[in-house]
Amino acid sequence: MDATASGTPTIQYHNIPDQPITTIVATPVPTYERRQRHCFGTSSTPGEFPLAANPSIVLHVLTACNLDPQDLAKLEGTCSFFRQPANFAPDFDLCISELAAMDMCQKRAIFKPMTTEQRQELKQKCGGSWKLVLRFLLAGEACFRREKSQAIAGPGHSIAVTSKGTVYSFGSNSSGQLGHGTTEEEWRPKPIRSLKGIRIIHAAAGAGRTMLISDAGKVYHFGKDSFGETEYGVQGSKLVSTPQLVESLKDIFVVQAAIGNFFTAVVSREGRVYTISWGSDDKLGHQTEPNDVEPHPLLGALEHVPVVQIAAGYCYLLALACQPNGMSVYSVGCGLGGKLGHGSRTDEKQPRLIEQFQFLNLQPKVVAAGAWHAAVVGQDGRVCTWGWGRYGCLGHGNEECESAPKVVEALSNVKAVHVATGDYTTFVVSEEGDVYSFGCGESASLGHNSAADGQGNRHANVLAPELVSSLKQVNERVVQISLTNSIYWNAHTFALTESGKLYAFGAGDKGQLGIELVANQTERGNPELVDIDLR
Repeated sequence: MDATASGTPTIQYHNIPDQPITTIVATPVPTYERRQRHCFGTSSTPGEFPLAANPSIVLHVLTACNLDPQDLAKLEGTCSFFRQPANFAPDFDLCISELAAMDMCQKRAIFKPMTTEQRQELKQKCGGSWKLVLRFLLAGEACFRREKSQAIAGPGHSIAVTSKGTVYSFGSNSSGQLGHGTTEEEWRPKPIRSLKGIRIIHAAAGAGRTMLISDAGKVYHFGKDSFGETEYGVQGSKLVSTPQLVESLKDIFVVQAAIGNFFTAVVSREGRVYTISWGSDDKLGHQTEPNDVEPHPLLGALEHVPVVQIAAGYCYLLALACQPNGMSVYSVGCGLGGKLGHGSRTDEKQPRLIEQFQFLNLQPKVVAAGAWHAAVVGQDGRVCTWGWGRYGCLGHGNEECESAPKVVEALSNVKAVHVATGDYTTFVVSEEGDVYSFGCGESASLGHNSAADGQGNRHANVLAPELVSSLKQVNERVVQISLTNSIYWNAHTFALTESGKLYAFGAGDKGQLGIELVANQTERGNPELVDIDLR
């Protein structure tokens, strides 16, 4: 389901008046004149665009075909017809390609409810062009499956969201993080009934805590009543076992959330990042008390730059930003192991641009933050990793640290579209839907199992990317991988297919796989189908 699913998409006509059929059908002309009309032109005579007399038709075609912003820009660069004012409402000075971009923006669910003033503010923040606004909106949808089915392999518990916005939860529930009004474990996926009538478009899971975001930009949380230290900190003594609206975020239209170990971060519809907690030592650009639950904007280099995606590691944050000259990545937080990507291991209290991607000539498309390492997929399908290299989680064939992004050469023949990271573990999904994994093999969460008896060396560490052959056997294209990103919990992994089927493997001792284990079983080495339809 794409971003138009929350309403029937329509083509905007911009109050174009009806035209007589005679103005659309060309009047017959003598043969000798027709031979002189050449849309490509000659060395002495400029070409003519065949539909230039009827720009309304061109606008409808461009909008209906959902051309991407780059294609619209190329049209402007190759034909003056697409650069000149189209004289259409609501903005008579806009050219055809800009109008088409604006129409396609209006199809996006998060853009529809914005006021005219809010839309203009977003346009200026993106660089003053509707094509850049469209790129910003499309990038956000691609990064974290906004308004599409998704599965989250949290620390000990799991969240699954259908394409229609229904939420299922299962696994550990000691803090009420399943949202069912109890603290009892559930191995069978169970819908959160108190959310009936609320369409959820995004989910995030931390240790003992869950956050959900609705299509109206509202944030709900349950589990530990904490936005700071999620594992064993002093916060979170109060438990919330049913979804509650986060009051401190009610005036911000939120589209994504990320939960680190010491902090929580959210992204607004306009691309502004807010962080909560962990500011006592100016660690995230602001100073607050540890129990502060108020959101604080992440300023500095990101103050006027729209962000499309964030990713939270154990003690750091990555932000994928959309700028007129392309996509870029910023990092802030703890720099141990080089996981901030700046060529050093020093902390950054303010967001700082990772410059290495410019030297690699790589346009970032998706970012992922593991507990101690990070990864990026480029527009060209290359994968970069950096940070702690323990257990081979960087995929470079060794366990060395990398303090700046480095291309995974073992994937040079693979065009990647998605990457997921956990605690010293990395998964990559190719354009064809193949899955590769590397890093720590604990809990059989890598999916490698070569032995016929199903036991083999499924716990072995993998220093370089290996194809997860067990997922090839499902005979479906994988579109998303999610794995546990916590240093305190045994890891499990989800693979979501194009048809909405969910496969699980790894640790299942708390019911987090959504599969009933028998006898003394605590994990599953091979992907197994979860009894849930996420379409």
